[in-house]
Amino acid sequence: MKNLTDSFISLGHWPSAESESFGFNTDILATNLINLSIVIGVLIFFGKGVLSDLLDNRKQRILDTIRNSEELSENAIEQLEKARTRLRKVEMEADQFRVNGYSEIEQEKLNLINSTYKTLEQLENYKNETIRFEEQRAINQVRQRVFQQALQGALVTLNSCLNNELHFRTINANIDLFGKMKEITD
Repeated sequence: MKNLTDSFISLGHWPSAESESFGFNTDILATNLINLSIVIGVLIFFGKGVLSDLLDNRKQRILDTIRNSEELSENAIEQLEKARTRLRKVEMEADQFRVNGYSEIEQEKLNLINSTYKTLEQLENYKNETIRFEEQRAINQVRQRVFQQALQGALVTLNSCLNNELHFRTINANIDLFGKMKEITD
């Protein structure tokens, strides 16, 4: 207790300018108690409103969540009842199908099998047409390449054998020939 009293007395005493320097209070218990009491007092004074607001906000969020959960629960119960009603209706319809017999199902099965066979036939025909088309296209491409290679070979031969005047006349004749061929194909 004497140390506590001494620390309060030392608070009122500040070293004067004549003294050597500021000193440290080495009484850890006395200085910490004072600092802690000041900090706790300030926290209680200023933090009371903030803490109260935080707790009120948290309480309101919890209450809102509970209300939302209750509403969702009520909606889920309503949907469950609707689903049960639909299930009863479907079960009654299923019973009617059983009573009416399986003849309609067998008829639908046969219809489905027949339509599947028809679809398979159509797909087979489409496949065959596609194969023929691709074969024709490949043949045309090969013909074009052979024609181009033959034409290039003929041009090389002609270029090596012809003089300039004969060369120009041959080119003009070939251009006319190609123009006529194009008119025929169009």
